[in-house]
Amino acid sequence: MISKLTNLNIILTILAILGILGAIYMLILDQQPVPVSQPLTPPSVSPYESFIAGAGIVEAASENINIWSMVGAVVEKVLVKKGDMVTKGTPLLTLDGRQVIADLKVKEAQLEVAQTALEQQKASLLYAQHEHELVTALEDKRGVTKEEIINRKDNVTIAQKAVENAEASVKAAQAQVEEARTIVDFYTVKAPIDCKILQINVRPGEFAPLNQPINAPSLEIINPLMLVGNVSRYHIRVDVDENDAWRFQKDHPAVAFLRGNIQYHTLLKFEYYEPYVVPKASFTGDSTERVDTRVLQVVYSFDPKDMPSYLGQEVDVYIKAEKVSPNALYGGPLPVSK
Repeated sequence: MISKLTNLNIILTILAILGILGAIYMLILDQQPVPVSQPLTPPSVSPYESFIAGAGIVEAASENINIWSMVGAVVEKVLVKKGDMVTKGTPLLTLDGRQVIADLKVKEAQLEVAQTALEQQKASLLYAQHEHELVTALEDKRGVTKEEIINRKDNVTIAQKAVENAEASVKAAQAQVEEARTIVDFYTVKAPIDCKILQINVRPGEFAPLNQPINAPSLEIINPLMLVGNVSRYHIRVDVDENDAWRFQKDHPAVAFLRGNIQYHTLLKFEYYEPYVVPKASFTGDSTERVDTRVLQVVYSFDPKDMPSYLGQEVDVYIKAEKVSPNALYGGPLPVSK
């Protein structure tokens, strides 16, 4: 019995020692520094000593153009594909316009009726003029009463006014036909400029709204029917923080780096800047970024061949800026408290 108790005490002692050693080992592991994870791709670095950094969005040279319909109707055919290059006026899609086409045919028939009525009134005028000329050409007017002469002259005047009224009716009918043709033309959505088809968000059988609707409960803006743009050059819209806006100079050089591979970069050409400072709309995810930030939007351009990129892609942009000493911010030496 004593021997069994002794063995049990030895086992418990060994387990206690192992537990203490394990706790010490875990404590030592916790004290070791955690290795810093390396990014898959190195971040971009400004080539300028003093600079303004901003996030840029690649967009079309014409800006991205949202295509909507002038009328609300069901889409009949989509005539282009994503990536197609089209010229100004090229039909992009057609809408179901059977009703307006029928209205156009009615207006054209009414125009034919008005034109026929005009021809009839012209014939009546010619007849009245001949009747009047018969009596006025007589050398001896004793066989015709004065009343008859006056009546035939009045008939000519009445016929002339009838012709004028018929001509006005023809013009009105022509205007209605032109209006109907214009409405029919609305049912074919055409390219506003020479452009590339960037997005197609509608298919045959779907309803195309006549403007940009907003879903009231969620305030969610519905996508346009199509998105197009001129891609002869790419533009980059850069958000410059309002705190750095005063340092911006349009004649200073700028460079853009492609995110994911900093080996792809290109110098930028200044195009213009938006004179009005706006709230920041695109967020980069930076932990120091503030929701209430306002930005100056500066637009640069580059040749798509110089940097492989896609419209809508985000890039890092660095704009060279003059180095400013702290004293310059106060217009003189820093104040010294006594």
